[in-house]
Amino acid sequence: MDPVVATVIELYRAVHAQMREDVRDLDPEALNWAPAPEANSIAALIVHTLGSEAEVLRTVRAVAGERDRDAEFRVRADTAADLARRLDAADALLDELGAGISPDDLGALRPRGDRPPQTGLYWLVSNYGHAREHLAHLQLTKQIYEARRAGAS
Repeated sequence: MDPVVATVIELYRAVHAQMREDVRDLDPEALNWAPAPEANSIAALIVHTLGSEAEVLRTVRAVAGERDRDAEFRVRADTAADLARRLDAADALLDELGAGISPDDLGALRPRGDRPPQTGLYWLVSNYGHAREHLAHLQLTKQIYEARRAGAS
């Protein structure tokens, strides 16, 4: 595997591992709570992050795929295990699609939705940043939820 791709895949896996850790002991109320009307729940943040990641992997590999981005923000999780299974599936997709990303894929211009074409490397790096950003959102949402819950006790 190309060393740049291997690094990005490893970084995505680290985000997945941290998400698993952050939600492991959360109940459905915590997973589905949003701190404000226009904010997202932890479940939505994870599902959206993984949806975006999968879209980018398919884009870089020039593999067709479908995505319902709006549905990612309406998702509800019954358990933390539900989200862990989604993270496991995302790791499997990293194995399936990530392992096949070639240096040519990294340099090729690829369109993504209605956005102007960018190189595969651009899409991977910018999307990894997106994943880290939403990991931070998840962690802040969890902190606010726990602080509110502690204050109500």
